Order: sequence, then C-alpha cells, then structure tokens
Amino acid sequence: MKPAECRAMSDEQLMLTLKDTVKHLFQLRFQSATERLETPSEIRKAKQEIARIKTIQRERELAALSGAATQGAK
Repeated sequence: MKPAECRAMSDEQLMLTLKDTVKHLFQLRFQSATERLETPSEIRKAKQEIARIKTIQRERELAALSGAATQGAK
C-alpha cells in the first residue's frame, strides 16, 4: 500500500489495517520459525507497512496537537 492510499484512509481504517498487518507479520514469523515461509521478503514488507501506518498516525496526532495549541493561543 502506498502512503497516499494510507493518508486517504480514516483513523478507524488505519487502526484496522495496522491490526491486520501485525497479525500477518506474526503469522509470517511463525512460518519462518517452522521453515515454511516461501517468500522471506514478505516479513520486510509487513514491517514497512506497519512503520508507514504508524508514521501517518503520528503525523495526524501531531497535527491535531498543533491545531489545538493554536486554538488555545488565540
């Protein structure tokens, strides 16, 4: 998923996607431990997806805090 696609999602959709990706990463790690993982690059992709989602969530959090700070200063 591209960053633009993630940014177009609502907060709830991001949370659900994050949960699904974390579950998927767990399954991939389990497969890796049992030596049944066909594509090891999937672990890296899942980690990148998690980082991307968390970054977008943090950007939104900081924007909300910044907006609240400017509202309080007026």
